[in-house]
Amino acid sequence: MNHVFLLRDETSDQGSLGKLITSGFSCNTIELPWRDNVVDKSCIKTGLYTVIMRKSPKFGWCYWLSDCDRLYILTHYGNLAGDISKGFKTHSLGCIIVGKYRGILNGQKAVLLSRPTLNNFVDHMNREDFKLEIMWEEGVCGMQ
Repeated sequence: MNHVFLLRDETSDQGSLGKLITSGFSCNTIELPWRDNVVDKSCIKTGLYTVIMRKSPKFGWCYWLSDCDRLYILTHYGNLAGDISKGFKTHSLGCIIVGKYRGILNGQKAVLLSRPTLNNFVDHMNREDFKLEIMWEEGVCGMQ
């Protein structure tokens, strides 16, 4: 089974930014800020997860973290993952959003070119299951 890494390197009220890395492929990610794993408000805990293809009614075919302690954590398209209680917008309720670039969208940190990046990742992985290891870069505020 393939092994994929998500290395989170920045976190703020505008979201947790990182890199999704596997042999021959990498992209940027954005997730909700770390809020003690609170459902719909926080990115998920660090750890090792089994990821499988699943058809989402909203996002179509995407990857699902099947053994996460929270339900329906997906890797899908979108741009923003801010803390809505602080006035930021989000396209995530705890899921991992992928994009080719990091940037600013309507004054908020974002990932860009998300749909093609997700399609490229799914194609690269041949729609096969994989292990996802999530970790914080050493010294990043919010590390658990």
